Amino acid sequence: MNEVLKISGLTKYYGKIVAIDDLSLTIEKGNVYGILGPNGSGKTTTLSIITNIIHPTKGNYTWFGEKPTPASLQRIGSLVETPTFYPYLSLYQNLQIITRIKSLPDAGINRVLGETNLLVRKHSRYNTLSLGMKQRMGLAAALLGDPEALVLDEPTNGLDPEGFAEVRELILREAHNGKTIILASHILDEVEKVCSHVAILKTGKVVAAGRVSDLLTKDDVIRITTDKPNELYEALVRGGWIKTINREGNELVLTLVKEKSSGDLNEFAFKNGFVLEKIEIVKQSLESQFLELVKETNPNSIKS
Repeated sequence: MNEVLKISGLTKYYGKIVAIDDLSLTIEKGNVYGILGPNGSGKTTTLSIITNIIHPTKGNYTWFGEKPTPASLQRIGSLVETPTFYPYLSLYQNLQIITRIKSLPDAGINRVLGETNLLVRKHSRYNTLSLGMKQRMGLAAALLGDPEALVLDEPTNGLDPEGFAEVRELILREAHNGKTIILASHILDEVEKVCSHVAILKTGKVVAAGRVSDLLTKDDVIRITTDKPNELYEALVRGGWIKTINREGNELVLTLVKEKSSGDLNEFAFKNGFVLEKIEIVKQSLESQFLELVKETNPNSIKS
């Protein structure tokens, strides 16, 4: 079956505060699924529930088509909130504890330390690591046992640009190898670069969900100033050039059909005797789209 995780009507109250509000999602095999939202949107609460760290107030979820059991949870690797390890043990010793708990062979420890660029520090004590290294250690623990799905909460937290790129490449490599990855983040660029699908949360509710290419990519807006706005307006409409068009004085504000480019438009205007005093391409900001979806977030919502 293709369905890896199905969340149905998930709700979580903390007293009178609603952290998750009737949340439903379906994540299929091979998806790199981003849970995107600002602090307080419910990302960490959602991941904590589906990894069995906390229990929902109501609603349910299934992994691999069945209710969560020790066996199904064994097929998942997770990094939720700040990773915790024994400070005075080495990286190798800390991961050995996890292999003992999960009944895994120690042979995988060097592999996951290598994948997270920590192999040279395998005998270092955990408390000697930087914040970014500790985050990578959490990723190494999540990768133990070669799980079918990864649940990652803000996996680039504390990383410098080089570490950010390393984690991004790691996620893409694991996805290429067939893993399903669920990734919570408030960083738009992170979601756009690594995720195939995204759900945007606002105060515990899903306000939008779908493919990243459909949801977070908008048409560029072209602004044209011309001496003959009415005539150009009519020529573009008759020729089937535009998806949307508005006139603001001598300026036309439009989006083009998929087959046409701003270069094509410039050539069309020149050949048909229209003088373009200005042609400006306004790139649609991913950030502005995200802020539009989550604006007026409830200030009383709890941290994610």
